[in-house]
Amino acid sequence: MHIVRTILAAAFLLAGSFAWAAAEAVPAGHAAATSVSAAAPDAHGAVAAHRAEHGTKHELPRNAVKPHDKFPITNSMVVTWIVAALLIFAAQMATRNVKLVPEGAQNFWEWLVEGVHGLLEGIVGPDLVKKTFWFFATIFIFILATNWIGLVPGVGTIGWGERTAEGFVVTNPLFRGGNADLNMTAAMSMIFFVCWVVWALQANGLKGFILHLFGPKGDSTGFLKLLMIVVFIFVGVLEVISIAFRPISLSFRLFGNIFAGENMLESMAHLAGPIWGAILPIPFYFLELLVGLVQALVFMLLTAVFTMLICMHDEEHGSAEHH
Repeated sequence: MHIVRTILAAAFLLAGSFAWAAAEAVPAGHAAATSVSAAAPDAHGAVAAHRAEHGTKHELPRNAVKPHDKFPITNSMVVTWIVAALLIFAAQMATRNVKLVPEGAQNFWEWLVEGVHGLLEGIVGPDLVKKTFWFFATIFIFILATNWIGLVPGVGTIGWGERTAEGFVVTNPLFRGGNADLNMTAAMSMIFFVCWVVWALQANGLKGFILHLFGPKGDSTGFLKLLMIVVFIFVGVLEVISIAFRPISLSFRLFGNIFAGENMLESMAHLAGPIWGAILPIPFYFLELLVGLVQALVFMLLTAVFTMLICMHDEEHGSAEHH
């Protein structure tokens, strides 16, 4: 069970790496929103009149904000650190008295780690999983926990705001789902990209890495070989562009699904009234629990497949003959 502690320590480091990016991402638009809540009463009247004319959109802010001027960190960072601390605490408690026959929390963590290990071993192979399991397991557990914590009532709805003709509107929530902030998903994607480059160079070397991208495949001679070299150089350029866009697609896929789900629940809770607003979103909470699990799996599996494709291309033929 020492591997559980290693995984969750990596999760805390992953959360810490997000701190600088999110702290720098507080946009001017939300600084203006904060100043609106502290402005004179006539400014409140203008805001209320505008919302009465154009309608009020009940949704979460699109960017992480500082919950209050006195807070040195953003609300998504608060949730990220809480998730990391809870995971580390839970793993420490589960492995405090390790038993030969696991039970309780130890049994759960061993089942989770062994299940993820078995899934990844079937995808990337037994050799590569030894090198990369710490990262993929950290990504899966951390994303899953962050997604589900973001669904806890109060996340995104408790904080500072302003009173309008339609009631109190939270403009600066105290908590915000970590993966509903693009800074968080982008930070994880960039960390994966750096790890991917390191693993690719370790598996292929610099020359092999370049040949994997630009080298011609198959046996050919004469003019056909020259033609294939030109073709695969062009294909390699396209592959480099595809690789460069992987962190972008990974970050926006996770952010878009989580942000849209949390906004859907937020809108339903406000539009259905005080009574139905508490009942109507309940079935969709179960849907969002499933979405949170699926998105954690998708992020982990895509990163695992990307790593496998660059690190195990030379072993494919031997593996196929073995089977």
